[in-house]
Amino acid sequence: MPTLALTPQAFIALLLLACTFAGNHVAARVAFDHGVDVVTAVAARSLGTALVVSLLVAWQRVPLKHSARHRRFMVLIALLVTVQSVFLYAAVARMPVGLALLVFNSYPIWATLAARVFYGIRPERAVLIAIPVILLGLVLALDIVRVAGSGGSAIVGPGVAFALGGAAAFGLVLALTQHEVADLDGRVRSAFTMAVVGVLALGAAAAGGGLHWPTAAAGWWGLIALTALYGTAFTAVFTLLPKLGAVSNSPILNIEPVAALVFGWLILGQMVSPLQWLGALIVVGAVMALGLRRR
Repeated sequence: MPTLALTPQAFIALLLLACTFAGNHVAARVAFDHGVDVVTAVAARSLGTALVVSLLVAWQRVPLKHSARHRRFMVLIALLVTVQSVFLYAAVARMPVGLALLVFNSYPIWATLAARVFYGIRPERAVLIAIPVILLGLVLALDIVRVAGSGGSAIVGPGVAFALGGAAAFGLVLALTQHEVADLDGRVRSAFTMAVVGVLALGAAAAGGGLHWPTAAAGWWGLIALTALYGTAFTAVFTLLPKLGAVSNSPILNIEPVAALVFGWLILGQMVSPLQWLGALIVVGAVMALGLRRR
């Protein structure tokens, strides 16, 4: 399908949504720096979002019809989203926020690989062209050559591993969603997924000594902000974008890592070199080109 023309209102809405998603991760880093652990952040964010989306489903009287196959795959998808949520927040806690999101933005590669392995779908030529471009951008953005040459692994280590693990999990989620549960309403899928993620996070917290609440006022503000920002942006995806006719242009949301780099610099003092900015723009540009290409 050809991409629909993007109106000025839709473009502004998409930019605001990207900034809102980015702000959620910056707020998460603030919370992590003041006593909150990853599981607590995932539980708060997921349960808050599940409540809001569930109320939206009830208010709009969305049909809840589903099959046994839907239930099986929705449980699997929810488990994968739990892994993705924990891994991405773990990456944010260990490396600059924007770079963590940039590595996570490699998920189109993982989605393509999952579709090939599990469903035998050959990747499009555009995807094959974009993959090395994305990888090159990541090498520049993470400054891998300099870090490897100096023997450092503080950033190019656990943080990157968690971000890549989250991207792989999310790529598999996209493949499963497209091929197994695409006929379920997106609001129902999201409410169920967020509820399961929240419950699993609570269970993990109970098994690991309980929830870890903030130890300072800044941590509370961070926890409240990450829940509110994520819930707002997540809900807007299903309510605002369809009305603006922006759904087909939603890959513009992939500007999120750049917004996170800016917020990380302004709020957290996380510095990024010009070469890393170039890498970031290469990755974001390649991912957006993939999403906005004519099919």
